[in-house]
Amino acid sequence: MSKLQRKAALVTGASKGIGAGIAEELAAAGAAVVVNYVSDRTGADSVVDAITASGGHAIAIQADVAKSADVARLFERTKESFGSLDILVNNAGVYQAMPVAELTEDEFHREINVNLLGPMLVIRESLRYFGPEGGSIINIGSVASRVHSPGYSIYSASKAGLDAVTGVLSKELAPRGIRVNSVNPGATLSEGTKQAGLYGVGSDFEKQLVAMTPLGRTGRPADIAKVVAFLASDDSGWLTGEVILASGGLR
Repeated sequence: MSKLQRKAALVTGASKGIGAGIAEELAAAGAAVVVNYVSDRTGADSVVDAITASGGHAIAIQADVAKSADVARLFERTKESFGSLDILVNNAGVYQAMPVAELTEDEFHREINVNLLGPMLVIRESLRYFGPEGGSIINIGSVASRVHSPGYSIYSASKAGLDAVTGVLSKELAPRGIRVNSVNPGATLSEGTKQAGLYGVGSDFEKQLVAMTPLGRTGRPADIAKVVAFLASDDSGWLTGEVILASGGLR
């Protein structure tokens, strides 16, 4: 039997890239999956189609994780479709290279609201939907919380804050049987990183990160998804409060 059979999972920011890879991996392990998206309906529908074509169960639900009303609606629709929640993956995130000399309040609030406030709003709402047996919350952080690449002060701060939230909530929610862990990817090739010009043919930034990565390549969404699926399963039942660097050794 698949390890996540009869489990319900919600993955935020799952219309492409790492989020899509996570949604597909959880579905392959037997979970029914909510594919959350904020604007890319086409991408979310493609992820749902891929899951259902493989015999899995998934639906797409639009919601902005930085807006509490959207988050409440997201969980109401999740309950209507799948009942109680077992697995929550906070993957939605945004970033923008911005030297501190060019810092704007708008960009600061955009990244902090999505990357840090968003997961906290989602977790707060999820507590109404986890069953009596608890479940697993997996935050998708970033190796940026430790590597501190120039130009990413806002992003690094938001992800460092998420590391701290993971630690605090692992203790706060343990009495309810809810485990809270973080998976922090390193350089990962996805639609988003390619569109941002970070990775791809001739990217100096990618070459620099690969040179710093002991395993000598960029990661792929599947690399991250497999770690998340482990944390979602009972195989990781004795783990909470962990920040796992899924980075090929980059740190």
